[in-house]
Amino acid sequence: MNEIKIFSPGTVANVACGFDVMGFALDSPGDEMIVRRINERVIKIVKAEGFNLPLDANKNVAGVALLSMLNEVKDEVGFEIEIFKKIKPGSGIGSSAASSAGAVVAANKLLGDPFSKTDLARFAMEGERLASGTAHADNVAPAIFGGFTLVRSYQPLDIISIDTPDELFATVIHPQIEVKTSDAREILKRNVLLKDAIRQWGNVGGLVAGLMKSDYDLISRSLEDAIVEPIRSILIPAFQEVKLKSKEAGALGGGISGSGPSVFMLSRGQETGERVKMVMAEIYDKVGIEYDIHLSKVNKEGVKIIS
Repeated sequence: MNEIKIFSPGTVANVACGFDVMGFALDSPGDEMIVRRINERVIKIVKAEGFNLPLDANKNVAGVALLSMLNEVKDEVGFEIEIFKKIKPGSGIGSSAASSAGAVVAANKLLGDPFSKTDLARFAMEGERLASGTAHADNVAPAIFGGFTLVRSYQPLDIISIDTPDELFATVIHPQIEVKTSDAREILKRNVLLKDAIRQWGNVGGLVAGLMKSDYDLISRSLEDAIVEPIRSILIPAFQEVKLKSKEAGALGGGISGSGPSVFMLSRGQETGERVKMVMAEIYDKVGIEYDIHLSKVNKEGVKIIS
């Protein structure tokens, strides 16, 4: 096999309380990519449709991720990439992670799967470093592993897959404003009060336990961010109203998706997710900001091979 086509999903990172360590994959939106194996030790990006993306492999997150992988491949091999971008950069739904993760998963398949999923996440993190200045894994991990993931440690990299309740749906609204990940990281406090850290640890533990036990009440109680959301939410119009009225419509809870501006809410069942979708749309219609909105089951597979 010398060519492969894949679907690489959007992702929600942080999941309220799990800054830089938790995330989950979506069924939609997502990017499509074609990756070809070539007999030349080089990465070539031959097409990038959808948004204005660089074709220089050293300036493109998919190219950087593949170059990182190529450093650990002994064979005289390289890759050509075609990117069909559906996730808008700066949306907060893991646009750079989709490109980085999709490229390394596809290339690994073409090589005969020599690398583990953790290795692939490590390579894809280099794409994230290019995009945001920090090699974080909370988007690339769920894109590669599927479902919910926890980054237990970065040194060494240790990624844990978490069971996903079958009835869990995510409603994600993307206001058409831009919040750069690098800017959103810059405004964060460098020091955290111990009482806030303790509260956050409890919520992370509660969320993991709630997911594994399919305890929706526990999931709901744990979807609280005591550290990052109070600062970042000021960048997102109508954030507090969206969160409050979504919960009134039956959502379990939610928060900022990644660094924003997208906002996610988790619900038990599609019907509740649809009500939340209507509430979100009504709020932004009144605010007068254009938006995209998605209702998705949690994608338990991650990057999918199309052909």
